[in-house]
Amino acid sequence: MNDPLLTLLQTKARYSHTELAEALSLSPDDVSTRIDQWEKDGTILGYQAVIDDDKVDETGVSAFIEVKVTPERGGGFDRLAMRVARFDQVVSCYLASGGYDLMVVAEGRDLREVASFVSQKLSTLDGVISTATHFRLKAYKEMGFIFEIEEPEGRLPVTP
Repeated sequence: MNDPLLTLLQTKARYSHTELAEALSLSPDDVSTRIDQWEKDGTILGYQAVIDDDKVDETGVSAFIEVKVTPERGGGFDRLAMRVARFDQVVSCYLASGGYDLMVVAEGRDLREVASFVSQKLSTLDGVISTATHFRLKAYKEMGFIFEIEEPEGRLPVTP
């Protein structure tokens, strides 16, 4: 990201305009104007908190789904990718390089809900060739934030 103001907003969107202005040697009015413009033109799509699910006893599941698709004549991957992105279970959808075409991040209440989404909705779309689902087991870093894991004190025992 080239703009230091956008970088700071990604790091902590709760900075006040005054704090942002001081950090970047700008006026608060200039910061406010730039942010308002980015919100209007769609550069800034929204603001979101990064939540540690372990701290709020979240029981839902997330899955990373590799999707191979047949590109459409004249539309490539875009039209099908947008159909996939509109499902309520999908939280992110990316065009990717490598052995598959789309990387989809889906969420559900439990494994069955995500499995049902994949088998009944996603894999049945015209143009979807195959899917491979990987369930998220634990998060170590998300959106630039590291989830602190308490290190055990002392050394681990060594056994022969």
